[in-house]
This record gives sequence, C-alpha cells and structure tokens, in this order.
Amino acid sequence: MSAITTFLAAGRDSRALDSVRGALEREIDAAGPRALLRLDKRLAHAGADWKYYRRDPLARRIHSFLAEKILEPSSALVGIEHLQAVAGRPVVIFANHLSYSDANLLEVLLRRAGGAELADRLTVIAGPKVYSSLNRRFSSLCFGTIKTPQSSALSSEDAVMNAREVARAARRSIDIAHERLRLGEALLVFAEGTRSRTRELQPMLAGVTRYLDGSGTQVLPVGITGTEALFPIGEEELHAVQATARVGAPMDARALRDRAGADRRLMMDVVGLAIARLLPEDYRGAYADTVGDLEAARQLLKQLTGAM
Repeated sequence: MSAITTFLAAGRDSRALDSVRGALEREIDAAGPRALLRLDKRLAHAGADWKYYRRDPLARRIHSFLAEKILEPSSALVGIEHLQAVAGRPVVIFANHLSYSDANLLEVLLRRAGGAELADRLTVIAGPKVYSSLNRRFSSLCFGTIKTPQSSALSSEDAVMNAREVARAARRSIDIAHERLRLGEALLVFAEGTRSRTRELQPMLAGVTRYLDGSGTQVLPVGITGTEALFPIGEEELHAVQATARVGAPMDARALRDRAGADRRLMMDVVGLAIARLLPEDYRGAYADTVGDLEAARQLLKQLTGAM
C-alpha cells in the first residue's frame, strides 16, 4: 500500500492521504487476495527480459481509481471521432513524450471519452527505464508492454550490451510487436525515443517505421499536453494537473511508405508534423511551422490527410 501511495504525496495532507489509503484498501479487498499476490509477483518480475508483458487487472483497477484523484475534471481527449476509422484494425499510435505517465494518461482519457475499444487493446513499446522502479513497473502493468532497448544515441541504460546484443533485442521487440498487431492489439510508440526535457517535440526516430511493416496497419497521431507537470523529470511524485490528448486523422501506413518512396526519415517527419499540428505552437519544436527543411514532409502529409 505504501508503495502505491508514496508517489501521491505531493500537495496532500495526512488526512487526505489516509482517505486515499482507505479507499484503496477497499478496492484491493474487493479484488481478493489472489489478485494481490499475482500483482506482487508481476511487480517483482516486470522488465526482467526483452519480451511482452500482459496487463494486470488489479493494476488497472487501482490505476483507474488513482486517476480520479490526479487528473483535473477538465482533462479530456479531443478527436474521439477519428477512432471509428481504426476500430478493430491494426494500428500504431504515435504520440509525443513528456512524462512516464503519458501512456497511462492516454489509456484513462480514451476510456473516459468512449474509446474503450482502443484502450482495451493498448500495448506500449517501453524502454528499460519504464521498469526501473516499483512505481514505474506498477504503471506499466496497466496495459500490455513490450520491452525494447533505446536507440544507442539516446540510451545510457544498455551500456553493458554490445551493439549486436542491442540489435538482437530490438529485432525481437519488433517481431513481438508485429505478432501483437496480428492478435488485434494497438501499439503505442513514443517515436522521439526519450521524453522531451523542454516539452518541445524532438525529431522522430526513423527506425520506428519498422513497426509499420505489417499488412493493413493504420497510423494514428496523438498530441499530449500537460503531463510534463504531472510526473516531472527528476521527481517520483505525481501532481494534480489538467492534461489533454488530441487525436488526429489516421493515415494508411502502406500509402505513407509508398508515397515516401520507403524513405524512413521522410515517413517519420510526416508523422512528426501530424503530431505537431495537434499541439500548441510552443510544443512543436523540431516540427514547428518555422522549420524550413520539412517541405517534402508537409506536402506528403497534405496528400495523405488533406491537412493544410
């Protein structure tokens, strides 16, 4: 119990925390002792290998309860109408990355907005840091995750692995991701490869296009704001915030690849621009309107979506 509530401490007095603990105890009691034992065991082993980790029902139940205490009522998902086009189809969701809580936020807001079909099949591509503490492992069990090594240009976590081992682990995660897509799950990929420390979008990693190699896959862009204050970099406590996820129009991955001439850099610049257009100007960073070397990507995005 203390492990779950410690990171809720910011801005709350002891009386409020006691109330939260009491409500959590009732949630856990309702799930039963077997569910708690199963969650404890999974918390101990999550992230131990490069593989798929399934969601845990009790973690999700607790997570839904905690979200009501953390997210301001004005937090919302915008663009729910775009979900119908990807219902039941292989889909890779690409979103900007501000916080370890981004995937949790999206799952909660999807469910609140009537997007339970997508929330229920969410599987997140997760780097090693996602499993590096008890709190983060708990958060990771609220949906499926696939552990993957970070880009060698960004990671210090995998320093003990040589280049061949990193490549082998990355190949395994891609193969698992394709299998999860075939089984009907929806992938969530943070294609910057690491959280933004300035909240501005960073360049998308070209290599993540490999998740799009499956047949019939749709690309769904999402722009997230507010979570940079929810779980700030360098802190281990959550803070109450207003957060928003904006969903854009989906694109067909095959059409994106064909029109880009299989140019992976161009493909991901198109995705980056699609995400940027869902964000306020001060979040757009590498994909701001003032960035001048993205004209080919802008034209291709317009062709695919009719976006101006």
